[in-house]
Amino acid sequence: MMKKTDVNRIALMLGTLALALGFFTARAVAAGPGNVTVTVTAVGKKDTTPPAISKDDVQVYVSKERKQIADWRRGEKLYLAVVIDDSLDVGVASQWSDLKAFFAAQPDSTYISVGYARNGAVTLAQDFTNNHELAAKALRIPTGGGAFASPYLSILDLMKRWPASGDRRSILLISSGVDYFRGGGFGPKSPDLDPAIERAQKQNINIWSIYAPDAGHRSHGFFRTSTAQSNLGQLSDETGAESYSLGTGMPVTFKPWLDEIGVHLGNQYLLTFNASGQKKGRFERLRVHTELPNTEFMAPAQAYLPPATAVQ
Repeated sequence: MMKKTDVNRIALMLGTLALALGFFTARAVAAGPGNVTVTVTAVGKKDTTPPAISKDDVQVYVSKERKQIADWRRGEKLYLAVVIDDSLDVGVASQWSDLKAFFAAQPDSTYISVGYARNGAVTLAQDFTNNHELAAKALRIPTGGGAFASPYLSILDLMKRWPASGDRRSILLISSGVDYFRGGGFGPKSPDLDPAIERAQKQNINIWSIYAPDAGHRSHGFFRTSTAQSNLGQLSDETGAESYSLGTGMPVTFKPWLDEIGVHLGNQYLLTFNASGQKKGRFERLRVHTELPNTEFMAPAQAYLPPATAVQ
């Protein structure tokens, strides 16, 4: 007769095996050919806390076609790239105490990097680390002058160098949004804005943005500032995130915005569905919906559907 301890040991082994099989099955679903994964943020209406959401509570539409959900799970690990425009007015450094507190409030599963946008590229001051105190030490005063270029080119540079990952990925961009390199100052938007949005959608990267004035006198004009803020808003909205600004000047504190971003990052899910982009791959409009009360979703405006022959 089998002893009780042997039965318990076998039960424990079977339970562990079941968990492992479940984990690897979920990872296989997310990585399968033709699968598309996007990060979805649950938001409680009127500042309420969103409830826990199951796969059965979610509907996803590509164009007008409803898709079957292959996987819906909490995104535990997050890679958060904090990018500071080096052309900002040096007074923005007065906000670094709030930014350090934001770093400290993140869970150990959040890996933070700090970089500075300058001359169309991002220079890393600290690579991804879950030592949030170490990330905070990389914050410095922006150079102010001599760094005027395009923040959208800088973001593109960063994303091109970002290795593929099945984990959540976000960028927090602190910038004036002014494109001094190719924006010209009088057009409706930067010519590098749409390419930055499409790359972020293709790589499943949310781009949160905070407006702060830069050190250039040309950025103080109402038309240029409103255009730049509109560009930042479009960058964030179409990549499934939010943009924050308060007039054209420096806000007293970033804290309320950083607190809100922290809440959003704590309520994110990875949604996977199967779709084909035919021979060449293509972007399609995306809508993620729920009928749960007082709950809505933020998601990218478009999803990139891979070529039919591509294996993710």
